[in-house]
Amino acid sequence: MSNTAKVIKLVGNSSDSWEHAAQNALDDADETLENINGIEIESQTADVEDGQIQHYRTTVHVSFELQR
Repeated sequence: MSNTAKVIKLVGNSSDSWEHAAQNALDDADETLENINGIEIESQTADVEDGQIQHYRTTVHVSFELQR
């Protein structure tokens, strides 16, 4: 077991919610990374049109254990 973790920053997108945007980022990371052990939400932003949210973005830090 490694004692060192690496953290990468990703931006997830969704037309549904900030939660879905975060999950989309995690799903994409999970396709290429092993041993993901947590995420931290850095920020949440959105595109607004006519007073309504049209598109959600969630910036996450994904941490995973380094393999030796």
